[in-house]
Amino acid sequence: MKDLDLAALQCLAALADEGNFERAAQRLNITQSAVSQRLRALEAQVGQLLVIRTRPLRLTEQGKLLLRLARQIQALSSDVARELGLQQTAMERLPIAVNADSLATWVLPALDGLVQQGLQAGYGLELVVDDQDFTHDWLRQGAVLGCVSTVREALRGCLVQPLGVMRYIAVASPALIAGRFPEGLTPVNFSQLPFLVFNRKDDTQVQWVSRAFGLRAPTLQERYVPSSEAYVHAVQMGWGIGVAPELQVRPLLASGALVALRPEVTLDVALFWHQWKLLPDSVAQEPGVALLTEVGRALADGARRALAQE
Repeated sequence: MKDLDLAALQCLAALADEGNFERAAQRLNITQSAVSQRLRALEAQVGQLLVIRTRPLRLTEQGKLLLRLARQIQALSSDVARELGLQQTAMERLPIAVNADSLATWVLPALDGLVQQGLQAGYGLELVVDDQDFTHDWLRQGAVLGCVSTVREALRGCLVQPLGVMRYIAVASPALIAGRFPEGLTPVNFSQLPFLVFNRKDDTQVQWVSRAFGLRAPTLQERYVPSSEAYVHAVQMGWGIGVAPELQVRPLLASGALVALRPEVTLDVALFWHQWKLLPDSVAQEPGVALLTEVGRALADGARRALAQE
């Protein structure tokens, strides 16, 4: 295969980000016709359909493979520009995927220093949120350059490092306990009580009940609240029992706003940072060389301060 057209790869990345040709053209400051022509030329070069023209458009598996390459080239170009002190004409995106509970607790403080620098350095951080068991799929598809995930094994061409353990505990409001189960949570009454669930990917509550009562596949009354902050707020309001990060509810337990249920039963979720390996190890370890490496270091430092270590 001949060398791929970098401008065409840039168009593919813009289409993946924006979801249609019009916004991709606006982002690249070219015409829609130019975007279409570059995409057709790239598809002809690789002999594969890369984009399915739906609304919003979707990338084929071959398109996702080239998107991964486009992201890596963008990141390398941005790093080289920073090292050379070149003024970048547009804010560069650095997309990473994180789970909602990490975002609500330790990720923002960990990244704050880099983001503050980025206000002056000409790059932008994009945080993509998904369940910790699914953030790795974003990395595999090329949609992000790094992710916080429960997956331990690195993809080919990626680096992985352990971050720490996020501990989950069951909590409820004192009013809910007094009104619905003053005798405590038991194997008899748990199925009659509402449990709050983040979304349909979330099985944390089922895992906790299974561990607490030795059940294989318990059936729960579920109420869905798809926001980490709103989830904890709903538990405070008495909407149901929550299984939340101990780090997040620690102040509420100390103040008495929430009560831990069966505190001896916990779920420990090990988290890992994955990133594409864009530079040789000898270069990537030098301070200030690669922004993605700096993000990984910042997350590792933040996690070391906030999370339990295995």
